[in-house]
Amino acid sequence: MTILERVPLGFPWKTWDPFLFCVHHLDRYPEGDARMAPKASLAGRRLGMDFDGKDGWSMYHGEVVPGFPAHPHRGFETVTIARRGYIDHADSLGATARFGHGDVQWVTAGSGIVHSEMFPLVREDAPNPTELFQIWLNLPRASKMVAPHFTMLWSEQIPRLAEDGVDVAVVAGAIGEHRPPSPPPDSWAAREDADVAIFTLKLAPGASFTLPPARPGTNRAVYFFGGESLRLGDEALALGSGARVTPDEALTLSNGGAEAEVLVLQGRPIGEPVVQHGPFVMNSKQEIQQTFLDYQRTRFGGWPWDDDAPVHPRERGRFAIHADGSEEHADG
Repeated sequence: MTILERVPLGFPWKTWDPFLFCVHHLDRYPEGDARMAPKASLAGRRLGMDFDGKDGWSMYHGEVVPGFPAHPHRGFETVTIARRGYIDHADSLGATARFGHGDVQWVTAGSGIVHSEMFPLVREDAPNPTELFQIWLNLPRASKMVAPHFTMLWSEQIPRLAEDGVDVAVVAGAIGEHRPPSPPPDSWAAREDADVAIFTLKLAPGASFTLPPARPGTNRAVYFFGGESLRLGDEALALGSGARVTPDEALTLSNGGAEAEVLVLQGRPIGEPVVQHGPFVMNSKQEIQQTFLDYQRTRFGGWPWDDDAPVHPRERGRFAIHADGSEEHADG
C-alpha cells in the first residue's frame, strides 16, 4: 500500500508529527506604490485581518505593506520557503533580512522570539506575485526552551536535482549526495535519526521521479498543489490534495498532465503531547499559561525597531544581519 491517508489542501494543510502546520501563500499582488504598498484601492478590506483573497491577494495583518507585523512564538520552529517575491524580516534578537526567489529562512523560536514578516511590493511598473510556504516544525520537550536562533539558507546554497524534466530542491534531509546546509543546531531536523526532510518538486509533462525510502516509523506526506494529474506508485492523487504515504518504500511520482508541483514533508514523530495556543506550542496547559505570563513580563526581549512592520528600502537586495552583527549579502 502506498497511500495511507488522503486529505484536502485547506487553510492550513494537514500535517503529521513532527510538523505542526503548513500554509501555501500565493498572492498576485499588483504594482507597488511609493511605500511598497499595493497600488490599488484597499476599500472593503478588513485591514489588520484580511485573509479574504479579494482580487487574488490578501493584506493579512498588514495595514500598509502586506504581511505579518511583530508577533511572538515559543516552542517550535518556522521554516519559510520564499518561492517568489520578497519577505522583509525583523526580530527581537535584533536580526533583520530581506530574502526571496528560492531562499529559505529557518527560525528556532525556542524560549521565545518576536518577529515580523512583511511582503514589500518592490516593483512599481509590474505586478508583484508573492508565493511562499510557511511550515511549523515542532521541538521536543528537551529543546522547547533553547535560545532562539535565526538561519538563512540562500537559494544558491540549496541543492537541486535537475534531470529528465524533474527539478527537486532539497531544503532539508538528503537525496543521495544532495544535502543542504545544516539546520539550526537545536532543531529536531539536526538529529540524523529524526529523518526530517523537506523537498519541493516540479515534474514536466510525462516526467517521473523516485524518492528513496525513508526510515520505518517516519511520517512522510506528499502535497500536490499544482498541475493536473499525479500518480504515487500505482495510485492517483487528485490536484489540491495531500497524502500520508508508506515511508519505508521507494516512492515514484509520475506526472500525467501539465507541469506538476509537489511538496514533501517527512520526519520521525516526536511523540510527545502537543498543547497549542495560537503562536505558542508546549507540552502542557500549565506551560502555555507560563508562556503567556513570560511574554507579558518580558516581551521575549522586547522590540528594538521603531515600527511593528519594518520594511527595507526598495532597492535593497537579499541580505541578512544577524543578532551578533555579522552580515550576509546574497546578491553580492
